[in-house]
Amino acid sequence: MNILAFESSCDETACAVVSAEDGLFKIKSNTVASQVDIHRLYGGVVPEIASRAHTEAISRITYEALDVAGVTLRDIDLVAVTANPGLIGALLVGVSFAKALAVRYGIPLVGVDHIKGHIASAYLKDGRAPAAPQIALVVSGGHTAIYRVNSLNDVRVIGTTRDDAIGEAFDKIGRIIGIPYPAGAGFDALAGEGFVKTVGEGEGYFKRFRKSEIYKQGELALPSPALRDGTLDFSFSGLKTAAINLIHRYEMRGDELPRAEFAARYTYEAVEAVYTKLKEALSYEENADCEMILAGGVAANSHLRARLGELAREMRRKLTVADRSLCGDNAAMIAVAGFYEYERGRIQDSSLNASALDGIV
Repeated sequence: MNILAFESSCDETACAVVSAEDGLFKIKSNTVASQVDIHRLYGGVVPEIASRAHTEAISRITYEALDVAGVTLRDIDLVAVTANPGLIGALLVGVSFAKALAVRYGIPLVGVDHIKGHIASAYLKDGRAPAAPQIALVVSGGHTAIYRVNSLNDVRVIGTTRDDAIGEAFDKIGRIIGIPYPAGAGFDALAGEGFVKTVGEGEGYFKRFRKSEIYKQGELALPSPALRDGTLDFSFSGLKTAAINLIHRYEMRGDELPRAEFAARYTYEAVEAVYTKLKEALSYEENADCEMILAGGVAANSHLRARLGELAREMRRKLTVADRSLCGDNAAMIAVAGFYEYERGRIQDSSLNASALDGIV
């Protein structure tokens, strides 16, 4: 089966062709038209501009994806498209285009939940789904949540952020300290410098940071986003606000902020909160046999990957992390999630509509 998939939930226009045979997935093409340069001018995504850019790019990247895959629309067996959640105007571009193609060529159509797509990106690591059940952590600019995944047709939220997502927290503070949008890669690198300055390189650097002098002295003290209320939930707004206040204190004193050390402390608190809640989730008796999945744009963060690698070894669980090339929004992951929707028989017609709301509860 050849699946043609579309993703346009935010600021990436993506189209991919993925084959699915005997439980194995193979990416034949995965084309992404990025809008980063456009939105960087404004320090974040502007929805109306994103929608217009999707409209301009979607036809071109579709032909490009088909050409790279060496197929035509007559060879496509299924059309999959992100239908929710996301920016409503952006989603409507992809959904409308996918519906038109499906109707014109008589191809079955499925709508896909964007979060299920991110989870499915980890399935492309080995070309097949990890053993079920799984505990999946999806971290991005708009999402930070822990899911119990019995299958892609049976996904349940067990912990989530109550305000900002971890990626948003990095982007906003990154902008304040001079890291261009999107701040993920720059913040990752700057924090790496801070960790090296305080504890050096080598295995276990992340845990050693808590014992460092710069951590103990409290000058760069920041709160943990891990809520202490018996849930698996997060709150990143407090971390962000405390960081802004800390930066302002340095400015009012006329002191220079130690950017690298600050980035390391900020990253430590954000990542350690995720580590703590994920460890709690894995400690529940009902999750005793679950493997781990890490996906979403922030899954590319080297410090998060290292810390959750340590957790996997501590808990003796297999950890599957999406390839960095598939951590961001892409259509290959939507193709895989679309395959499971098709297997379930959830074929859509031309009444398929987009929704800004998250469909997973």
